[in-house]
Amino acid sequence: MTFYVTTPIYYVNATPHVGHAYTTIAADILARHRRQRGEETFFLTGTDEHGSNIARVAEEAGLEPKEFVDRNAAKFLEMTRRINVSNDFFIRTTDDRHEALVEEFLQRIYDAGEIYEGVYAGLYCSRCESFYTEAELVDGRCPQHGIVPEYVEEKNYFFRLSAYQDRLLELYDRNPEFVLPKFRANEARSFIEQGLDDISVSRATQRWGVSVPWDPDQVVYVWVDALINYWSALAFAREGEDLRPSLWPEVRHLLAKDILKFNCVIWPALLMGAGITVPKQLFVHGYLLMNDRKMSKSVGNVIDPLELIDVYGVDPVRYYLFRAASFGQDGNISVEGLHQRYERELGNDLGNLLSRTTAMIARYRDGVLPVASGTQELAAELDGLPPRLVERLDAYDLTGALDEIWEVVRSLNRHVEQNAPWELAKDDARAADLDRVLFDLADGLRVLAVVLSPFLPETGPQILAALGQDASLDWSGAHSGGTRAADGIEPAQPLFPRVDAPAAV
Repeated sequence: MTFYVTTPIYYVNATPHVGHAYTTIAADILARHRRQRGEETFFLTGTDEHGSNIARVAEEAGLEPKEFVDRNAAKFLEMTRRINVSNDFFIRTTDDRHEALVEEFLQRIYDAGEIYEGVYAGLYCSRCESFYTEAELVDGRCPQHGIVPEYVEEKNYFFRLSAYQDRLLELYDRNPEFVLPKFRANEARSFIEQGLDDISVSRATQRWGVSVPWDPDQVVYVWVDALINYWSALAFAREGEDLRPSLWPEVRHLLAKDILKFNCVIWPALLMGAGITVPKQLFVHGYLLMNDRKMSKSVGNVIDPLELIDVYGVDPVRYYLFRAASFGQDGNISVEGLHQRYERELGNDLGNLLSRTTAMIARYRDGVLPVASGTQELAAELDGLPPRLVERLDAYDLTGALDEIWEVVRSLNRHVEQNAPWELAKDDARAADLDRVLFDLADGLRVLAVVLSPFLPETGPQILAALGQDASLDWSGAHSGGTRAADGIEPAQPLFPRVDAPAAV
């Protein structure tokens, strides 16, 4: 089995915010989980660095475009490091190797007769570098950026998108899970059914971009350039290898709903035009909102994920983003909500469970974890968890997977209260019962460490170390009864130390 997952490549006209981290962490969770299952896995993210908006912002900053994108791309690279993601490659669209493959890709479509010369006249938003019809505007403004688009008229090269309407509808009919969730597939399909117009794939008035191979006076439209990264990166991401034959057929794209049209309609059509297999699947998620509004630099409601990490640590931030908002839907987040989840669920539910368990092993068994026959009902609950998680994560239900995990966390906490090990420790005749309860708790925590590690990659190994267990996070270890005897166990340090809620982040 192979699994290739991508994020959108992020536009470097501004610094990263928590929305960028959201998609990237989602891809990382899926990639880590698939690696646990022994699948060949490749995870791609990166930055989109061409286009008129970049050239404009760079000029305003008094910089050459390349100097500007180098500075901002470094900030996105730093974000990937700080949010602890395991990407296999970070692509930049200013990479010469990508640019050469963009030219090759476009030349394929041109040679197939699917690109022609024409004149574009219409409304264009320079912020998102997108064309809009009057019907698509909101009160005469760009629906994404709230600015009045400018009227543009210039000679361009056009891709015959209109010729692919029936083929795209057939693709959606043949593969009902091509786009998920289903309501997003319906949205894309509705857009196709309304009729497709040919799209411009070049710009005559711009210079910051990839040259059109048959007409160097024009550059490739930034959105076309950006989409090709998913395919081009595989050609050079691993030195001396072309990974496209093995990985491209298994590609899954993660994206936010604002770029659905480009990724779910235009991208598969471009691939068809170039004679390349369409993606296996696309998953479209909603927005992270603050006070029911999409985060935006212009609105001033952006959260910096690195500031949150400075206060709470990376694992709590990763956890909160997928507990607070159901992945696939819009969802409100707040610093206050993060703090509450940090204290109640991570600190009390999980952290305190580990602290109590290790403290009781240290106190009642002199730090020796006994191997015992676990409680049958609890063993069945632990063994039922991994298959449910596989089903959830294969369907991109990251929030549902955490719900399943937290049911087991709460079940283990109830197990402590119902069995009261502190009372069992007072009666030597019940030593076997105490051993069983302590083993139950350690065994449950070990399984939790394995299944939680894609979400909390620092916390999982910490739990295993505190219990004196092997550091392996293989999915094969996610079953009851696999906890081995250990000694030298001491009361664990708090997994999630108390922090004061910041007044503002």
